[in-house]
Amino acid sequence: MIWDTLANVPAGQMTAFIAGGLVLNFAPGQDVFFASACGIQGGPRAGAWAGVGVGLGVLMHVTLATVGLGALVAAHPEALRAIKYAGAAYLLWLAWKSWRAGDVDPAARGSVRIWNILRRGFLSNALNPKPVLFMLAFLPQFTNPAWGPVWQQILGLGLIFAVTGTLVTIGYGIVGGVAGQVIGKRLGLVNKIAAVMFAGLALRLVWK
Repeated sequence: MIWDTLANVPAGQMTAFIAGGLVLNFAPGQDVFFASACGIQGGPRAGAWAGVGVGLGVLMHVTLATVGLGALVAAHPEALRAIKYAGAAYLLWLAWKSWRAGDVDPAARGSVRIWNILRRGFLSNALNPKPVLFMLAFLPQFTNPAWGPVWQQILGLGLIFAVTGTLVTIGYGIVGGVAGQVIGKRLGLVNKIAAVMFAGLALRLVWK
């Protein structure tokens, strides 16, 4: 049903949407830096799963935009502020844990608790209020009532954006993991770098 509706979207419009989405996906942002930091700290596998967790957070925002809850949240600045500060606090907690982790055991870097990584990636994205505003601003630009139910178009386009974004973020996480392997034997440098990145994301989230 959703894909039948998307089939009505002109090819040029769909191409413009995918291209615009990819440009946004590849632009370094919180999701990219988070997955990279997880990769640096835990290895390529951790970085990849962090990307998947981030993708699950994007799916949540797509769902909110589809059912209209995103507009409701965006209309209440206090709700956005609460989400923003909760996200910053979570990132600072990750930074504190990473900073205190000490030296890196190269053998332990390959051992990844998938659920923990997924949870961290999901929360990092879900507690960022910016995707709420982004979905409301970006997705409707590529919809038209003449092509079918608008909610189906928003959901379908959002799913496409989530998939492409997840793949790109996974790629960044893997690259970060490879970089972490190169410096992984240098005492606790890996965890210190990850801590700085997490703390930087927290400050960026609050100040922008």
